[in-house]
Amino acid sequence: MGGKIPKGALLVGPPGTGKTLLAKAMAGEAQVPFFSLSGSDFVEMFVGVGASRVRDLFKQAREKAPCVIFIDEIDAIGRARGKNAMMSNDERESTLNQMLVEMDGFGTDSGIIVLAATNRPDVLDTALLRPGRFDRQITIDKPDLAGREAIFKVHLKEIKTSQNLDIHKLAAQTPGFAGADIANVCNEAALIAARNGKTEVEMQDFNDAIDRIIGGLEKKNKIILPDEKRVIAYHEAGHAVTGWFLEHAHPLLKVTIVPRGTAALGFAQYLPKEKYLTLTEELEDDMCMTLGGRAAEQVFFGKISTGALSDLQQVTRTAYAMVSIYGMNERIGNISFYDPQSEGSFQKPYSEETGKLIDQEVKKLSDSAYARSKALIEEKKEEVRIIAEALLEKEVLFKDDLERLIGKRPFEEKKALADVVLPTTSGDADVSTLPPYNNSTNTNTASPNPE
Repeated sequence: MGGKIPKGALLVGPPGTGKTLLAKAMAGEAQVPFFSLSGSDFVEMFVGVGASRVRDLFKQAREKAPCVIFIDEIDAIGRARGKNAMMSNDERESTLNQMLVEMDGFGTDSGIIVLAATNRPDVLDTALLRPGRFDRQITIDKPDLAGREAIFKVHLKEIKTSQNLDIHKLAAQTPGFAGADIANVCNEAALIAARNGKTEVEMQDFNDAIDRIIGGLEKKNKIILPDEKRVIAYHEAGHAVTGWFLEHAHPLLKVTIVPRGTAALGFAQYLPKEKYLTLTEELEDDMCMTLGGRAAEQVFFGKISTGALSDLQQVTRTAYAMVSIYGMNERIGNISFYDPQSEGSFQKPYSEETGKLIDQEVKKLSDSAYARSKALIEEKKEEVRIIAEALLEKEVLFKDDLERLIGKRPFEEKKALADVVLPTTSGDADVSTLPPYNNSTNTNTASPNPE
C-alpha cells in the first residue's frame, strides 16, 4: 500500500516489567543479526568516544542489514539537551547528536530497526521521540490480576508446589508487583520451604515470602522492652483501626508487631485497589490512616515516639504532591509545578512567596489529617485497645481476626477484592481464644467527615 516499516520502537515501563526480556525474546525470533548494548556503554570519560561508538555500531549494522539494534536504558545518553546548564555534559550531548543523525539523518538507509528500553520516557529529548526515529512507544506496564496469575504459572513450573496452592489468591495478594518481583516471590518461597525441611512449597511459604519482600527479613530474636512493645502494638492498632473506619482507605490485609528489616518494628499491610485514578478524598483518608499510629500514641500514652518516621515521610510526600503537582488545593489552584526535564535544577518554577504558600498549605493538610486521625482514635478508643492487646498476645492479626474482634468494616468493599480469601491464623497463633466484639452499636459508625 506504499507504507514504510517503522524505524524504531521505544519500550517504556517501570523496572522489572520485562522490557529487556521482551527484547531477548525478539532476538530469538527475529532470525536476523541482533546487536544489544546498554546506554552506559556509550558514555566515556574521553570526549568523542561515545559518538565514535555510535558510528561504529550503525556501520556494523548497515553491513549486516537487515538487523535489529537494541539499546537498554537509553536515558543514559538520551536525556534532553541544554535544559540545565549546571549539569550539562558535552560528551553526552555529542553522543546523542550522533544517535539522532544515524537514526534519521541525511545519509540513512533502511533495513535497520532500533529498539530501546527506558523507565524514564519523560526525561528523553523530544528529537529522539519524533516520528522517523522512535515511531512507536510501546508501554509495558505492571501486570494486572490476570497478568500476575499468568506470570506466577510461568515461574512455578520449576518449583515443587503443594496441591492446595491457590495461584489466583497469590496474584490477588501481590498488587503492584512486576514480573521480576513475582519471580523473586517464587524463589523466596522455595528457599523458605527448603529451610524448613519441607518436601513441597505451601501457601504459607508464599505468604512468608511476600511479607519478607514487602517488610524485610523477620527478626524474632530482636529483644524489645515490654514498654516499647506496648507502644508499637498501640501504634499499629492505630493504623489498623483508622483504616478500618475510613471509607476511602485501602482494605487491611494484616497487622503485625514482629520486627522486620533494618528499621521496621511492626507494620500494617493493606491491599491497594487496582486503579489508575485517585480522588482527593482517597488521598486525604490515606494520610489519616498513615498518621493513625502517631495519633494512637498521643491518645493512649500522652507522648509521641520516633516510630512514625516512615509514616511522616509518606504523608509529607503525599501532601506536597497534592498541593504542588496535582492541583488539589484551593489557594494554589489548578497549577502543577512538576517538570521532569528540570530535575536536579537549583531553580524552582515558582516564586518565594508561592513557596511559602505551598509550605503553609502542606502543613494545613497534614494538621487536618492528624486532627481527624486523633478524633477517630478518641471515638474508637475501645477498638484500638482490643486490637493492641490482641497484637501483644498473638503478634500477627489478619483481616478475619479484626472482623471477629471489632465487627465488620462499615463500608462495602469492591467486588473485585471480595474473592480474596485470607488466612485466619499465623503460625501457631490460635485466634479463636481472643475475646469477641460485643459492642454492636459501633459497628456501623462512619468516619468523621473531612474538615
